[in-house]
Amino acid sequence: MGTAERHEAPEDGAATRVTARRAPQALDRDIPADGREATGGADRAWSGYRPLWVEESAPRPRMPDPVRTSAVRAVLIIAVTMIQAMVALLCTLAGSWLAFPMVISSVVSTVVATWGALDVWVTRQVWKQRHGVVSMPSSTARALRRERRRARRQARQAERAQERIRRQGGAGQLSHS
Repeated sequence: MGTAERHEAPEDGAATRVTARRAPQALDRDIPADGREATGGADRAWSGYRPLWVEESAPRPRMPDPVRTSAVRAVLIIAVTMIQAMVALLCTLAGSWLAFPMVISSVVSTVVATWGALDVWVTRQVWKQRHGVVSMPSSTARALRRERRRARRQARQAERAQERIRRQGGAGQLSHS
């Protein structure tokens, strides 16, 4: 990219300027710096192939389907509301008869858009509660799982005790009735 300059003093005392040029550096690892294929040798030209994007792992997991559906619905409603508000403004500025109905519909649309945004939040909370995603120690879902595990453990212990009694053939019973 740049030049490396070095000044050397020869034996006779006159200054000589030596300039060395560096090869351009590639910005991406899969693109050779000299513009040629890395494996093709010096005589073959670089093919120009470069992927449009590189797959990377997502930093967060995907939203659940019901939450994504309500989010898309909310975005569409909000977009329509903004368009209606802009049309209402332009009709008002132009003095059109359509201004009043558009203002009324914009107000109604704003209420619906607020409902849509709240719907996303409520859907997300309901999904978390039903599927036990919240990982706080006071989570209701975690407490329910703990109770279920405890009940299964007690049921297994009772079953083992009954099996032991059957294997012993009733030995250890106080009376036969």
